[in-house]
Amino acid sequence: MDHSYSNTKPHQKGKHLTLNDRTTIQELHSKGYSNRAIARDRELNCSPSTVGYELKRGTVSVYRYKAVEGQSTYELHRSECGRKSLFLRRHKFIDYVSHCFHNRGWSLDACVGYALAKGIFQKDQVVSTKTLYNYVDLGLMDIKNGDLPEKVKRNTKTRRARVNKRILGRSIDERSPRIESRKDFGHWECDLVLGHKTKDDDVLLTLCERKTRQFFMIKIEDKTSASVMKAFDKLREYYGSKWNQIFKSITTDNGSEFADLSDLEQVS
Repeated sequence: MDHSYSNTKPHQKGKHLTLNDRTTIQELHSKGYSNRAIARDRELNCSPSTVGYELKRGTVSVYRYKAVEGQSTYELHRSECGRKSLFLRRHKFIDYVSHCFHNRGWSLDACVGYALAKGIFQKDQVVSTKTLYNYVDLGLMDIKNGDLPEKVKRNTKTRRARVNKRILGRSIDERSPRIESRKDFGHWECDLVLGHKTKDDDVLLTLCERKTRQFFMIKIEDKTSASVMKAFDKLREYYGSKWNQIFKSITTDNGSEFADLSDLEQVS
C-alpha cells in the first residue's frame, strides 16, 4: 500500500531539511517506501531527488539510513561552506610572523623569505609581504605602523611641482562677491556638453546667466580652444557695442578648451 500524502504543507524552495524531516525519511525508508512516496509525505513534500541525496548522505551501511548521521554530515558541510578569509586560513603563518617580528626583530619581508627558504611553510600557506602590510594597516595584527620604521620613513608617493604649469585665466577666488549674490545681470557660467565622446559627435557650448538663468546653446565643431573662441567671436560680433554690458564675466572650469578665454578681457 502506498503511503498517504497531501500538499497542505508546500515545501519552501531553498529550505534545508531538519532533524525531524530526516527522522521522517528514516522511518518511511525503513518501512520500504520509495523515494517518490517519501517525498510526497505531507510533512516533507519535497522532491524525490532531495530524498535520494539525503539517503546517500546519511547511509552508514549499505542497507541502513540513520537520520542522526545525515544531520551530522549536513552540519559538517555547512560549517565548511563559504569562502574563508585568507587571514583566518593562514593564521598559523600570521602567528609565526608576529613571533619573529617581536622576538627576533625581523622585518615582515624577512619573515616571508625565511619561512619559504627554510621550508617552514609552503607557498600556499603564506601571504605576501604586501598583504602583511595591508593587515597592519587594517589593524588585524598586533603590529602597528609605528613599529615599522622602514614604512614610516618610506615616501611611497612622489610629489612633483609642475614648473611650467599653465594658468588658464584668473582664479574663481578672484570673483567679486556681488557675482555670488546673483543680484547683477551679466555674469555667465560656461561649459561644454559632449554626446558619446566619439570623434564625429556633436559638441555644444552652453552659457547660463546667473541672475536670470537665461540659457544659450551653441553648436561648435569640436572640443578645442579654437572652436570655443570662434563661437565667442561670433557672439561678440552679434552683440557689438552691447557686449560688455551683457557679458561682464564668464566663469568656466580649468579645461584646456577654455585656455584662450582670457583674451576676451584684453579686446573688450
